[in-house]
Amino acid sequence: MTEVNRPPRVGGWTRFVTARPRLSLLAALVITALAVFAGSGVADRLGSGGWEDPHAESTYATKALEREFPASQPNLLLLVDAGDASVDDPAVAAEARRIAARLADEKGITGVGSYWQADPSAAAALRAQDGHEALIAARITGEEKEAGETLDRIAPEFRGAHGPVEVSVGGPVAVRHEMQTIIQEDLIRAEVIALPVTLVLLVMVFGSAVAAMLPLGIGIVAILGTNAVLRGLTEVTDVSVFAMNLTTALGLGLAVDYALFIVRRFREELATGAEPLTAVGTTLRTAGRTVLFSALTVAVSLAAMLLFPQYFLRSFAYAGIAVVLLAAAAALILLPAALVLLGHRVNSLDLRRLFRRGRRASGPQGPKTSAQVPGTSGASGTTGSSRTPEGKAWARTANLVMRRAPFFALGTTAVLVLLGLPFLGVKFGTADDRQLPSSAESHVVQQHIRDGFPGSPGGGLEVLAEGRATEAQYADYKERIADLPEVLRVDGPLVQGDSAYFTVLPKGEAVDDPAQGLVDELRATQAPFDTKVTGAAAVLVDSKDAIAERLPLAAAFIAIVTLLLVFLLTGSVLIPIQAVVLNALSLTAMFGAVVWIFQDGHLSGLLGFTTPGSIETTLPVLMFCVAFGLSMDYGVFLLSRIKEEYDTTGDHDQAVRHGLQRTGGLITAAAVILAVVMVAIGTSRVTNTKMLGLGIALAVLMDAMIVRSLLVPAVMRLTGRATWWAPGPLRRFHERFGVSESGDEPAPAPATEPTQERDKVSAHR
Repeated sequence: MTEVNRPPRVGGWTRFVTARPRLSLLAALVITALAVFAGSGVADRLGSGGWEDPHAESTYATKALEREFPASQPNLLLLVDAGDASVDDPAVAAEARRIAARLADEKGITGVGSYWQADPSAAAALRAQDGHEALIAARITGEEKEAGETLDRIAPEFRGAHGPVEVSVGGPVAVRHEMQTIIQEDLIRAEVIALPVTLVLLVMVFGSAVAAMLPLGIGIVAILGTNAVLRGLTEVTDVSVFAMNLTTALGLGLAVDYALFIVRRFREELATGAEPLTAVGTTLRTAGRTVLFSALTVAVSLAAMLLFPQYFLRSFAYAGIAVVLLAAAAALILLPAALVLLGHRVNSLDLRRLFRRGRRASGPQGPKTSAQVPGTSGASGTTGSSRTPEGKAWARTANLVMRRAPFFALGTTAVLVLLGLPFLGVKFGTADDRQLPSSAESHVVQQHIRDGFPGSPGGGLEVLAEGRATEAQYADYKERIADLPEVLRVDGPLVQGDSAYFTVLPKGEAVDDPAQGLVDELRATQAPFDTKVTGAAAVLVDSKDAIAERLPLAAAFIAIVTLLLVFLLTGSVLIPIQAVVLNALSLTAMFGAVVWIFQDGHLSGLLGFTTPGSIETTLPVLMFCVAFGLSMDYGVFLLSRIKEEYDTTGDHDQAVRHGLQRTGGLITAAAVILAVVMVAIGTSRVTNTKMLGLGIALAVLMDAMIVRSLLVPAVMRLTGRATWWAPGPLRRFHERFGVSESGDEPAPAPATEPTQERDKVSAHR
C-alpha cells in the first residue's frame, strides 16, 4: 500500500496542461471563436478543379490558347432547344442571334460564337444531328471565383424560355460552379447527419452522456481550426473545395479516436482509486504517447500528397495534416484540462450504472466498481476489462485466432486479395459533368452534347503551333496529322501573328484509349514549328504521367517514415514491416469496390450516381493516403498495447492475446463511428465525394474487423518471439530514442507506478 499512497511524480507536460485548467479552456474557447471568424467564407474561396498538372505541356497550351485565341477555348455553352421546330427555322435563328448578341454585350464575356454565325466547316459541330438543338459558345473571363460570380449574374437572364426556344446553361465553368455549390450544400447535410448519430454512438460506447460530449468538442475545435488554416492558405495558393469534406470527416473521426482512447484510459485510472490529477498524468504518459504517435503516422501518410503537382491532391494534404495535428493537440492539451475539472463527474449520467440500479430489485447483485462498467475497458488499461462481456468476447476471439493462426492468416489474406481483383481492370479518366447528379442543369447540357452532337464538341484536341510559318507549311502539317489512324477531322489553322492552332477531332470518345494514343502520336509528329497538344485526353495523359512519376517517391516516403515511427514505438524490425504490408493489404477491398461500383456501375441506381466508366486519376492516390493513415491509426493502438504487455510479462503469445482483448472493442467502436461519418460524407450527390466517403468507410471497417481482429494476431502468432528481434545497433538506438507506453524513460508526461503493480493493488482492494 505504500506504493499507492506515494505522492505521484507529475511531469512537466502534465503540469503545463493541468496547472490552470479553467484558463486553458477559456483560452481554447477564445481561439476557437477567432478561428470561426478567420475561417468564415472559406468555401467561397476554394476551387473545384485542380486535377491537372500545372507544369504539363497541356496546361501550358491551354493557357496560351486562352490568352491568344479566347474564342477557341469556350467555357460557357448555351444549349438552344427549338422543340419540334428546326434550328434553321427563321424565327428560331433570329431569336438565337439576339441571344448571342445580348451575351456578347455582357461584361466579362468574350469570344461569343454560335451555330447561326459560324462558317460552314465549324457549324456542323454546333448543330445536333436531329436538327432541333444547337449551341451558342462563349468564354467567361477571369479566375474561377470571378467567373462564378459572372455566371451567377448572367445565368438567370439567359436560362429558360425565349420566344420559340428554350435555353439551358452548361459548359466547363457551369459544371465547376454547380459542383462547388452542391458540395457546400452536401457538406452541411453530412454534418447534420453525422453529428447526432456520432453523439448517440458515443453515448452507447461510453455509457455516459458527459464523456460522450468530449470527443465532439475536440472534433469541432479541429474542424473550425482547419477551416481557418485553409482560409489563410487561399491567400497564397489554390485549395480545392473537396478538401472540406476531408476536414469534416477526419476532424470528427480522429477526434473520436483520440478522445475515446484517452477518456477510457482516464476512467480506468479512476477505477483503481487514483485521484483525477494522477489519473490524467498516467493517461498522458501511456495513452497520450500512443495518440501522439498515431497522429504522426496519419500525418505522414497525408503529407505524401504534397509530392504531387496537382493542387487537388495537395489540398487534401493541407487539410488533412492540419486537422490531424489540431485534433491531437486538442486531445493532449484541452482534453486533460477538461478531465481534471470533471474528475469523477466524467461518469455523470452513466446510463449503464442507472440500468444496473434498475435491475437490483430483480436479483442479487454483487458489488460493482466503475472498472466493471462495460465500455470502460478496451484501451490500454488495467483493471476490469477481462471481467466485462466485451473483454470476454475479445478474449475468446483472441484464443480462437491464436489456435488457428495459419487458417486465419491464409484465409483472410485470400479473401482480401479476392475482393481487390476488380481493381486490375481499372480505367483512369478525367472528372467531368458526370460527377454531378443526372438532374443538374450543366450535366443535362453536356449529356445532350455527347448523345446528339457530331464530333463531341469540346472533346477534341487542340494543337498550338508557335513560330513563324508559311501557309504551305501549315497545310503540309495539317495533311500529315489528318492521316493519323484515329483522326476523324482536322479544323484550322487559325493564325494570329506567330501563333496558330488546329482542332483535331478523334474518332472515338474524348478520353478513351485511342484518344490518349492519339495525343502521343500528335506530339511525335514532326513540324517546322513548336507544337503543344492540349484537350481532355492530353490533360489525362499528362496527369497520369505526373502521378506515375511521383508515385514511387510518395510510396517510399510513406513506407520509410512509417517503418521508422513503428520501430521507435516497438523496437522491432519485423513489426514495422508487418504493419506496412498488412496495412496495404487491408486496402484491397476498398480499391476493388471502387472499380466494381463506381467504374463498372454496379449499384449506381441504388446509390444515385452516373458512372463515367472510369475512375478519376487522382482518386486512388487520395484514397490510399487517407485509408493507409487511418489503418496505421488503429495499428498503433493495437501494437502499443501489445508492446506494453510484452514489456511487462515477456510472454509473446499472452501479449498478443492481451492486446487484442484490451483494444478490440476500442478499435471496433472507433471504426464504426468513423465509418458513420464517412458514410454521411458519402451521401453527397457528387460522385467523387461519394466514392471517397463510401470507399474510406469500407476500408476502415475492413481494417478494424478483419485485419486488426484476425490477420494481425494470426501473423504475430506465426512469427512468435522473432517478432521482437532487432540487431544490436538498432536495439541500442531504440533504447536511446524509442518510446513505449509502459516504459520508464524520461518523457514530458508523468511517470507513475507500473501497470502490473496497479493491477495487484486493485485486486487487493
